[in-house]
Amino acid sequence: MSFQGKKSIPRITSDHLLIKGGKVVNDDQSFYADLYVEDGLIKQIGENLVVPGGIKTIDAHGLMVLPGGVDVHTRLQMPVLGMTPADDFCQGTKAALAGGTTMILDHVFPDTGMSLLAAYEQWRAQADSGACCDYTLHVDIPRWHESTREELEALVKDKGVNSFLVFMAYKDRCQCTDSQMYEIFSTIRDLGAVAQVHAENGDLVEEEQKRLLELGITGPEGHVLSHPEEVEAEAVYRAVTIAKQANCPLYVTKVMSKGAADVVAQAKRRGVVVFGEPITASLGTDGSHYWSKNWAKAAAFVTSPPINPDPTTADHLASLLSRAARVLHAHHDLSLLAAQASPAPRLGPHLPPGAPTLTRPCPGPPLTHLQPLGCAGRGGGKRWQGLGGLRKGRPLWAPLSPACSSGDLQVTGSAHCTFTTAQKAVGKDDFTLIPEGTNGIEERMSVVWEKCVASGKMDENQFVAVTSTNAAKIFNFYPRKGRVALGSDADLVIWNPKATKIISARSHNLNVEHNILEGVECRGAPSVVISQGRVVLQDGSMSVTPGAGRFIPRKTFPDFVYKRIKARNRLAEIHGVPRGLYDGPVHEVMVPAKPGGSAQARPSCPGKSSIPTVRNLHQSGFSLSGSQADDHVARRTAQKIMAPPGGRSNITSLS
Repeated sequence: MSFQGKKSIPRITSDHLLIKGGKVVNDDQSFYADLYVEDGLIKQIGENLVVPGGIKTIDAHGLMVLPGGVDVHTRLQMPVLGMTPADDFCQGTKAALAGGTTMILDHVFPDTGMSLLAAYEQWRAQADSGACCDYTLHVDIPRWHESTREELEALVKDKGVNSFLVFMAYKDRCQCTDSQMYEIFSTIRDLGAVAQVHAENGDLVEEEQKRLLELGITGPEGHVLSHPEEVEAEAVYRAVTIAKQANCPLYVTKVMSKGAADVVAQAKRRGVVVFGEPITASLGTDGSHYWSKNWAKAAAFVTSPPINPDPTTADHLASLLSRAARVLHAHHDLSLLAAQASPAPRLGPHLPPGAPTLTRPCPGPPLTHLQPLGCAGRGGGKRWQGLGGLRKGRPLWAPLSPACSSGDLQVTGSAHCTFTTAQKAVGKDDFTLIPEGTNGIEERMSVVWEKCVASGKMDENQFVAVTSTNAAKIFNFYPRKGRVALGSDADLVIWNPKATKIISARSHNLNVEHNILEGVECRGAPSVVISQGRVVLQDGSMSVTPGAGRFIPRKTFPDFVYKRIKARNRLAEIHGVPRGLYDGPVHEVMVPAKPGGSAQARPSCPGKSSIPTVRNLHQSGFSLSGSQADDHVARRTAQKIMAPPGGRSNITSLS
């Protein structure tokens, strides 16, 4: 079944490109090679490639060739008080491409009275006509009822959606209860999708909002004061608990505080299938700006959960994002094709004839750990035994090492949802009415490089993992996206790690007056961006086409997520304890009635002697009418206390 749907925008012809001399970086390895791109796909990787004449060549010497970035969280069409964001699908995806992101995952939010399916179709129509890069969709669940279950099934089977988000905040609008979350998570698990959660304690937030407004606090600082870190951390813990009980994979969006991040990290270390998503804002700035004297600047930072005022939060999140089972990757300068390779009979720990050597001494795994990575092209007449069987051409070699894709936090998004100052000013007298959302779609890649790689917390391979590969694996469009490999989409970024840029509203590609990252200097920036095999950014010049973006359908049960879930289903089968039937007496009690029902007496076992019914002492028998519930019981005029509890008394009768 096709999920693509019809589009009135004609498909854009891709370029024929040869990228020469770059350092190819994936999440698990780095190596030097040339790339040939044709028909929007990576056709060849290696050296001395046989390519058609007259094609465009891009010199990537001294630069890195990365998979295009995947922004796992955007809201480019989110309705707020009848308004839509300033950066729509066209402007938002243009900004994404300018920053090195070649695919987005946008959230569908059904407005009041709109079904999930109708909202999905509305989002598809807007994105198909406006998106400049490929996209796919999450679907939010603001209300839960029985018919919603059928809609989820239809979205999964017919529309290519495999992720759904529930809200623990926004009371009386879209906040769901714990029991509803358990039911939704169970449904999502059965469908093989990924459950996402916006985690904040909505009840506490609402009470704090009321209290602050009563105190006369109406400015943007009221937003962060009414959303303390504890309400986020508590909600994350509760969501993790419910997901674990439902055996459903959980994805926590917008991890904004140290407390919430620590809950995700601890749960992951306990073996819970949970993923955490810090965003550009939480990694790149702090919430001290909520107290700015400039109301418009302070309002630009309003988002939920709020950006944390603690200035050490960004560094803590970057550390958790970088923390993984670290291994040495193939980022040493290898002369990959130093000599013509001879036939190798089999893969093994030994070096085959013609294996490359290091061009300079550097620490790393011994060369006996080198393994062939893939065919280097169609040039050369010798065959070799590599991954996937006998191949023709020259082998690529690099240190063999596992992927560093399992940090305490796994992905980065932007949660890009921008509003102009005039739109934000709807809440000038009441901070609860300020439209929520910040920028970050254009700045995300550079901010992550600056905070994680340039600071020494993360290597280039982990950078690829958290900016593209892990998202592609979690949401099941890997290796089409998130990897530089034969047959993968030609969504590529030629990255200059030595470039520097200062983020500013004067130069960004957004439709808003303020940038929350104003003045932040970042090392690392895209030099060339290629989307669907077309150069869309080169030397600072952009060439994009609205509507060129394709919807990317996703299948259910992604292996990266569901392998452990399926194993736990097998291991966690519940069996009762074999024992004989109880045949003793059973006390008769009044079972509390459910709402709308009446209390019923639970009978004792048939054929067994029963103990007389005891009156429920929690129900008063006293009546103001004069007649009492126990008037039918005969009373004695006197009663002698023989041995009362606590010892004898001189009182011998009660009248």
